[in-house]
Order: sequence, then C-alpha cells, then structure tokens
Amino acid sequence: MEALVYSDVMMCDFTTQAKPEPSADHTIIDVSFCGICGSDMHAWHGHDARRVPPLILGHEVVGRALDGPMAGQLVAVNPLMTCGACDFCTSGATHLCPERELIGMRVPGGFAQYVSVKTHNLTALSDNISLTNAALAEPLACSVHAMHLLTNHNQASKSDRMVILGGGAIGLLAALFAQHMGYQDIHIAEVNDKRRAMLSQVTNASCYNPLETQPDAHSVPLIFDAVGSGRTRAASCELIRPGGVISHIGLQDSEAGFDTRYATLQEVTFKGSYCYSEADFAESLALLEAGHITGDGWSEVRHLSEGQKSFMDIHEGHAPPKIILETS
Repeated sequence: MEALVYSDVMMCDFTTQAKPEPSADHTIIDVSFCGICGSDMHAWHGHDARRVPPLILGHEVVGRALDGPMAGQLVAVNPLMTCGACDFCTSGATHLCPERELIGMRVPGGFAQYVSVKTHNLTALSDNISLTNAALAEPLACSVHAMHLLTNHNQASKSDRMVILGGGAIGLLAALFAQHMGYQDIHIAEVNDKRRAMLSQVTNASCYNPLETQPDAHSVPLIFDAVGSGRTRAASCELIRPGGVISHIGLQDSEAGFDTRYATLQEVTFKGSYCYSEADFAESLALLEAGHITGDGWSEVRHLSEGQKSFMDIHEGHAPPKIILETS
C-alpha cells in the first residue's frame, strides 16, 4: 500500500508499506481522508518522544470498513485507544484513561491507504455528511471538549467576552462552536496575516494581531489558549479578569509564563484539556452532519503524495488552518 512515513526530523517519505493484517477486535479501514494535526507537526519537528521514526502518522481518519461487523460502511475513526476497564473508562471519562494513546503514535496511523483500528472506535457515517467534513470530527471533538470546560464553569454568560489565542484548526473550530452555542463577543489572536484574513471570512469573530494590539488588561472572563506556549500563557494572565476561566489546550512548549500569584489572588480557574470523551466525539459528528460546522473556506484537500510539501507549507506558514490528505 502507499503510505506517508515520518522518517526523520522534518522529513516524510511517500513510499510503499505492507498492508495491515486482519486481527481480532480490529477492522481494516480503506482510508479516504486523513487530516494533518498539530501533534503530527510536533512529531515531524522531532519534539515528540512517543512518536519514533519510521512511523506512519495521522489520526483524523475517515474511510470504508473492509472487514468486521461494519464491513462496507463508511466510518469515522475515533483514534483514541483506551483500556476500557479502568474507573475513568467505565464512568465515561475515557479521555483520562492512564493507558490512552492515539493511532499514529506507537502503532501505524492514517497517512496510508489502509489502517487497522479497534472496531469499537468506529462510527458509521450518514449519507448526509461529506467525508472531508467528517475528517474534522477528531479536532472538533478536542475543541468541543475544551470549550465545554471553559463555558460550563461559573455559569458563563453568552454575553461574556471570549478571547481565543491562536487561529489554527483548534482555535478556529473553537470559535465556530462558540458561535453555534450563542457566544457573540469572540476575539481571535493570530499573528499570521493570511490566516487572520481567512478567519475574518469564515467566523464572526473579531481577529487581531497580538503583536500590535490586544484587549484591555484583566478584562476578559473567558480565554481559550489553543497555542500553549509560554507567551500565550503570559498573555492569558495579562488578559484574564478576576474570577475568569482559562481553557488551555495547546502544547507548543513547557516554558514559564503562567502567573500563579495573580491566578491565586484573583481566583482565576485554569482548565487543562488534552483530548475528548466518546460523547464529545459523537457531538462533533452530529454538528458536522447537521452542517452547523464545516471546513468550507479554511480547509484544503491534497493527495497523500504531497504530504511532505504539506508539512513544509504548514511549517513555513503558507498553509490554511487545515490540510486534509486524500489517499485515492
């Protein structure tokens, strides 16, 4: 089968690999589309010790089941693998399972013609949803989960100002989901001029360059950090008002920046968020199927053979917020 293999730092090779073999409790998926995630970029940069080359990356997968109980059906893949038996899994908090991992981390992922996935992790797709939109289910689930953490705390009001730091796919999807929830005073901080212009076209948010301007200090009740750098953590503390909430989903670096003294004195709530529950994934698919959220105007489909160029374009800031690789 054709596959895009992460082979070294900042290098992917379009090559031929063995097709996965059938196994118990797994289904082989004929991959249609697989999106490039920020975590794939993190690995490609050589910053993820869990993803060791050579490895097929990719976990934002949709395709057709070739075997198993769903054979012949178009399916979305929930790439989060968990033990299914711990207290977290049995209570529905699968995203906190201590054994959680993604396909494309230690096992081959979706940047290939075929991938083997636990059958439990598959959801049959309706004919009403486009496959390219369905490929957004996993990143949307991340945004949905983190946005729920942000807005469910302290009974946030729909009139509250919300600042989203970072206009990549997660930040953009967070803005679209917040709009769907009824929030109107949404602001997105994004330094890339082209991306900022695109954000202004596909969302109702007010977009600004944080290197040039920003809201008044300590005036924002809700902050969604989709970058997760020392600089954005510092910006969060500069912007958050007393009693406010910060939802932190980005994992760019571990540099200092969070002002624990201010957060303590002003009762600021900090909510970390890494992935999503099965309920979040189902909610995301429902939003996409209903057309409440789509990739129109901000995602781009490229062939798998263009994978290395796509990674480089994202690295150099020349790509839209989401590139989805097609295998056919």
